Amino acid sequence: MTSGIRFAGVSVAYGGHTVLDSLDLTVEPGEVMALLGPSGSGKTTALRTVAGFVRPAAGRVFIGDRDVTDLPPYQRDIGMVVQSYALFPHLRVEDNVAFGLKARKAPKSEIPGRVAEALEMTGMAAYARRYPRELSGGQQQRVAIARALAIRPNVLLLDEPLSALDAQLRSGMLAELAKLHRELPEVSFLYVTHDQVEALTLADRIAVMDRARLQDCGTPQELYRRPRTAFTASFVGNANLLPVTVGTDGVTLDGTADGVALDVPVADAAPGATATLCVRPHLVGLGEGPNALRGRIAEVQWRGATHRLYVDVAGGHRVKADVRELRETPALGDAVTLHFAREDAVLLAAGVTDG
Repeated sequence: MTSGIRFAGVSVAYGGHTVLDSLDLTVEPGEVMALLGPSGSGKTTALRTVAGFVRPAAGRVFIGDRDVTDLPPYQRDIGMVVQSYALFPHLRVEDNVAFGLKARKAPKSEIPGRVAEALEMTGMAAYARRYPRELSGGQQQRVAIARALAIRPNVLLLDEPLSALDAQLRSGMLAELAKLHRELPEVSFLYVTHDQVEALTLADRIAVMDRARLQDCGTPQELYRRPRTAFTASFVGNANLLPVTVGTDGVTLDGTADGVALDVPVADAAPGATATLCVRPHLVGLGEGPNALRGRIAEVQWRGATHRLYVDVAGGHRVKADVRELRETPALGDAVTLHFAREDAVLLAAGVTDG
C-alpha cells in the first residue's frame, strides 16, 4: 500500500457541535504536513480520524489508495506518537518498542532485528535494557518514536510530540525528526502542533486550522512571506496588521487625519476598498526611509540579539519593530520614525487589524 493521506469532505461533530468541518486536504506520499492552529481548531480531531479513534459524521479518509474510514486502527498501517509518550513503565525499552510488532503477530524471528533497527534509527540502541523511569523526557520520546517506527508504517502521526519537553530538548528533537524524515523518505508525516516554530522548521507544507475549518495551506515560505489571509499572517509568525484604504497606486492608513499614504503593491484591489496591510516586525526599520511611520515608544522588550519596539503611530495603531540590539534604548514616550520597503508589504482582505 502506498503512503499519503487524503481527507475528502471530513466532518466530525460531538453532541451537535461541529469540531471538524468539511476538511479537504491531501498529504502527499513522503511529505511532512503540519496541522497548525490554536486549541480547539480541529487539528487533533483530524489526526484522530486518520488514526481511527474518531469516526467522521461525513466524508471519507484515505491512506494511500485505500479507504480506511471503516477500518479499526490496527488495520490502518500507521504509527502514532503522542505528547505523553504512553510507554509501559513495567517494560524495558526494547520490550516497549517490540509491543506493536507482537500485537501485529510479526514473526518472532524478525522482532529483535526490527527493534534494534528502530532503536538505532532514533539513537536509543544503548538504552535497550533500561526502564522508562531511567530515561529523560527526550529519551522517552525517542523510544515512543522508535516503537511507532518498528512496525514500518506508511504513515506516522505525531500529536504535539514535543510539547512536554523544555526549549533546548525541543530544538534537539526537531533536528532529530528532520533527520528521521530524510532517512524515511517514503513515510508520510502528519504533525499536529500549535507551535509555529515547529511547523516552520519541520514541515514541507502547513495546513492552518481555525474554528474547525482549514483556513490556508502552503509551504512555510509561502505562508510566512506571502500569507493569503489575516489569520494566517497573525498565526504563522508575527505580523503588523494595519487597516488601510486602497488607492490607485498605494494605500492610506485608516484613522489618520492627514491620510498617511503608503507605497505598497495593491495588485487587483479596487480603489476605495478596505484592506489589511501586513508587514513582519523584522522587516520594519528604525529611522527615516520609505513608508515612514512616525510615533512614540509605547514599550521596549530586550530579546538578546534584538530589541522589539512597540510604537504608537498615527491613527491610534501600534506597530512592532524588531531591530538589532540598540546601544541606547529609547525611553517610553520618545518620538521615533519607523519605515519599511514596498516589497516587504502584503495586502490582505480586510478583517483583522493591529495584530
